[in-house]
Amino acid sequence: MPDYDLIGIGVGPANLSLAAQTDPLPELRTLFLDDKPGFQWHPGLMLPDSQLTVTYFRDLVTLVDPTSKFSFLNFLVQKGRAFRFLEANGLSCSRREFEQYYQWAAAQLSSIRWATRVNSVSVYGDRFQVACDGGEVHTTRNLVVGSGAEPRLPSFAKPYRGKDVLHSSELTRVRPEWKGRRVVVVGAGQSGAEVVNHLLADEHGLPSSLTWTSSKVGFTPLDDSPFTNEWFSSSYARYFHGLAPARRAAVIAEQLNAGGDGITDELLGSIYRRLYHLDHVTQAGMRHRLLASRRAVGLEQDGSEYRLTLYDENHETAEVVPADLVILCTGYHRQSPEYLKPIQSQLELTDSRFEVNADYSVKFDGPAGLKIYAQGFSQAGHGINDSLLSLAAWRSACIVNSVTGHQTYRTDVDDTTVTWQ
Repeated sequence: MPDYDLIGIGVGPANLSLAAQTDPLPELRTLFLDDKPGFQWHPGLMLPDSQLTVTYFRDLVTLVDPTSKFSFLNFLVQKGRAFRFLEANGLSCSRREFEQYYQWAAAQLSSIRWATRVNSVSVYGDRFQVACDGGEVHTTRNLVVGSGAEPRLPSFAKPYRGKDVLHSSELTRVRPEWKGRRVVVVGAGQSGAEVVNHLLADEHGLPSSLTWTSSKVGFTPLDDSPFTNEWFSSSYARYFHGLAPARRAAVIAEQLNAGGDGITDELLGSIYRRLYHLDHVTQAGMRHRLLASRRAVGLEQDGSEYRLTLYDENHETAEVVPADLVILCTGYHRQSPEYLKPIQSQLELTDSRFEVNADYSVKFDGPAGLKIYAQGFSQAGHGINDSLLSLAAWRSACIVNSVTGHQTYRTDVDDTTVTWQ
C-alpha cells in the first residue's frame, strides 16, 4: 500500500492551501483526497453578485509566501487579465472569480485525487491507514482533516426539506420558483443578505411578498474596521488559543455580536436602495416585511402552504407567517467525520468537537509520531477566524512547519497595532 508523509481528506480552500504550500517541498510526499469530481466552492450559493468579504491577498499562499506561483496575482497574470481586473475591482473580487482561481490552482496540483471517497481511517502499526472506495488503501504518519462544514437546518424544518423548504446552500441547485409567491428568508447574516439581494434583482420576477427575519436586534453590518480586523491576524490567533476555555467562549460571543455574523456595508446599501426603488420608483407592488429580534421556532404544512412560527424576543409573543417558499440561511456546523469512527475513542472531543493544539494538531491518544490536524474545526480554540479565509495560508503554514519539524514558512512574526500577548 502506498505510504505518504501527509494525507489530507477533503479539498476545500483550507486543504487546497496546504496542497499548494507542500507542492514545492520535495521532502514531503503528500496526497489529498476528495469525493467531488473537481473543485467546487459553495456551489449551491454561487450567486452572480456575491463578493468576497476579505481582500484577495488572503488567498492560498500570499501571506506566508508571496513569491509562490499559486498566488491570486499570478493567476491574474497567467490568465492575461491583471490590468483589467485591477481597474475593474481594486482590492475586491467576486466569489465566482475566486472560485476560478481555486480551480486553476487545483488543476496544477498532482497531489490531489478527485472522485475518491474515504471510508475509514484506522491505526495500522505506526501509521494511519486510509481506506477508500474501491479497496484503495494508503498509509501516512500525518493526517489532515479538512472535510468542511455541513448545512445547519433547524430540526423543525427537516421533515419538510425539499423544493419549497431549503437551506441557502441549496439555492442554485434546487432552483425554487419565487416569482409571484410568498417567500420567507430566515437569517440575516451575509448569506441571508445575498439571498434577499438575489430575490430582488429582477423586477419582472419578484415574489408577491418577502419576509426577511433576523434573530438579532437588527440587520447589522459586518465590522470591517482595522482594529476589529486584528482578530483575523496570526498574532491574535496565538493569543486567543492561550486563553482559558471559558474566557474564549465569552470572547467569541462578544465578537459575533460586534459583527462576526454581520453583512457588508455594500450589500446592506444595495438591498436598502433596491427596496426603496421598488416601493417608490417602480411601485412594483411587492409587499415586504423585515423583522428583527424574531427567532424561527416552528414550521407546519397545510396543503401547499407553509406556516412558520416566529418568536418575538422583544415582546415575548409568537406570530405565524404563511409562506409558499421558506429559505433557511441558518449557517453550518462541523462534527467529527464518519471516517474517523475507528479511532474516535482515541480523540479528545468536547461536545463532538476536536480539542486542538496551537499547531492545529488534534489531541490524540495514539502511537507516538502519529498526528492528526484539523482545518476549520477549532473556532473554540483559535477564534472566529478559524473557519474563514482570512488565515487560511497561515493555518496551512503552521501545519507544514509542524510536519517538517522546522520553520519552512515564517509564522512567528505578524506585526499588529494592538498588543496581543
